Order: sequence, then C-alpha cells, then structure tokens
Amino acid sequence: MSTLKRKRGGKHAVVKDPKKVKFADGSDTAPNDTELERKNEVTIPAPVSMGKWVNKERVLIFSSRGIDFRTRHLMQDLRLMMPHAKADTKMDRKDKLFVINEVCEIKNCNKCIFFKAKKKQDLYMWISNSPRGPSAKFLVQNIHTLAELKMTGNCLKGSRPLLSFDPKFDAEPHYALLKELFIQTFSTPRYHPKSQPFVDHVFTFTIADNRIWFRNYQIIEEDASLVEIGPRFVLNLIKIFQGSFGGSTLFENANFKSPNMHRREIRLAAAARVREKQMVKGLLKTKRSEPRSLVSTDVTADVFDTPAERRTVQIEEEPPAPKEPKRNKHKAFKRQRKQMSRR
Repeated sequence: MSTLKRKRGGKHAVVKDPKKVKFADGSDTAPNDTELERKNEVTIPAPVSMGKWVNKERVLIFSSRGIDFRTRHLMQDLRLMMPHAKADTKMDRKDKLFVINEVCEIKNCNKCIFFKAKKKQDLYMWISNSPRGPSAKFLVQNIHTLAELKMTGNCLKGSRPLLSFDPKFDAEPHYALLKELFIQTFSTPRYHPKSQPFVDHVFTFTIADNRIWFRNYQIIEEDASLVEIGPRFVLNLIKIFQGSFGGSTLFENANFKSPNMHRREIRLAAAARVREKQMVKGLLKTKRSEPRSLVSTDVTADVFDTPAERRTVQIEEEPPAPKEPKRNKHKAFKRQRKQMSRR
C-alpha cells in the first residue's frame, strides 16, 4: 500500500491533543479523586512548527545571461538567507521583461528579484510584486559576498530574520513604498515548511548618500550585540513603476547618474588634466625658444642714488701753519734693544 502524505495545516490534518503527564503519589492505592488528578496534570503545548502556514509569499530569484561570478554568488547567498525563495534558469537578453511575469506564474511566485547585467560591469536589480506591481529598479554597487567577506558572524540556515529600517523610510512616500516592498520580499513567512522557528539575525536597510545600504548581522544571545555575517551591497534607486516590470512611472530619482555618464565624466576629467599639462609644456617650450634680449641700461640702477647736500666752498688765501712733528717717547729704548741684540 502506498503511504498517504499529510500536508501541514491542510483539511485532512489530524490535530493531536496536548500530552498529559500525571504525577503518581508514593502510596500503593491510586487516588480516585478527580480534583487531585487535575492538580497533578501538566499540559505540554504543541511545537511551534505545528502552526498553520498562512502567508504564501514565494520569491523568485534569477538573472539574465552575462552576469559575472560575484553576481552569481550574491544570488546564491540570497537564496540561502531566504528559505521561501525559488530559482530558475537564466533569461535570454533578447527577451522582454514582461516575460518574467509569466515565469513567476509558472513557478507559483508572487514576488521576484531579477538581476540584469549590462556591459559585463553594470548590475541592475528589479524587485517586483508580480503580476500587478509595483516594481522598483536599482543599480547595485559595492557587492561583497559571503565567501569574499569571511566575517565571524553565523546564523542558522532557514531561520527567520528581523527587518530593521532607517527612520528616513517613514519621512518620504517613495521610501515608505520601498519599505513595504522590502518587508513583503525579504521577510520569511511564519510557519514556512523550510524555515526554522528561531530569530537569530537581522537585515538592516539604511539610507545614506541617497542610497540604500543592506547589511546582515547575527544577534548574539549573551549581550544582544551584533556581528556582521554578510553579504553586503548598496542599492541606488533609479525608478519606481506602477506595474510589474513596467507601467507608468511613480517616482524617478533626480540624483541618479548612469554608469555610462559617470565613466564619461571621469574620462573627460582625465583628458582635461592631460591637455593642461600639454599647454604648460608648450608655454615652457616657446619661452625657451625665444631669443634673449640684453638690457643695455639697468632700470633699477638709480634706485639708491640720493641727491647730495649743497655745501659752501671756502677758499683759504694763506697757507696753513706747519704742524709740529710728533716725538716718539720710546725711540731711545728701541736703539738700546738693537745694541743689546748686536752684542
């Protein structure tokens, strides 16, 4: 006979009564009083996993062709962290984004995280509520996977995370919409068959520099401190659409600058620096090639020339009186020394 599989929380599920443990007294005669039995009975509650799985959120995580190894590892890390996630084969580049809604319907998923690579260096991420919307398009920057970081944090596989959001998410309406989209996408449904009834890590979404920074931390039981696990990445919002992977634009980021424009500005700045150096070299070269002109008169020669004072000229008619010769008092002593030296 084939064994029948019982679904958890289904129609044919058998609800077991809670176990009753009876404590017997040390006497040989069993007590007949029902009140004494009720006092000694201890009820053991049913396990947490026996609850009913109500939230049927399923997230499809896949990508287009042309992604690099780091994006592939990031997708694997997200699937490990989210037990309600599903995988699919890579989508062709020529296919339009509306095809993803059909893939989600086939896979029985109502949320989708789609990675699209361009020029083998730019990575875009779509988070969509399939098939009605809304959806958001991000540019993914500063990707660091679990294998790359090698952090000391660790958590149980399949455990449910806490979601921590920056207070700025409640300040503006487009951030509030993204907050609800992140909650429905990244939170693990309660009583999911592949989830564990533990909460030992937290996903943080922080807004800084007009970008959303994603981090994953372990919660340590002893002192409730946080240790980072990984992965980590930064989301730069581009647009929010009303539909799934299209539709009317609800919000457009005015501060967003495309990677092509950013690289173009870097090239133009480098070219301007090279042109400036060439101009300086040309000026020095022309200055050295000019003939040197000799200055005949020094312009600064008469800077320190001051006019002399006028003095009256006195003419002496009589000759001056002769001066008396000075006699050397020590002259006799010199003669005596000479005579003594001759002897």
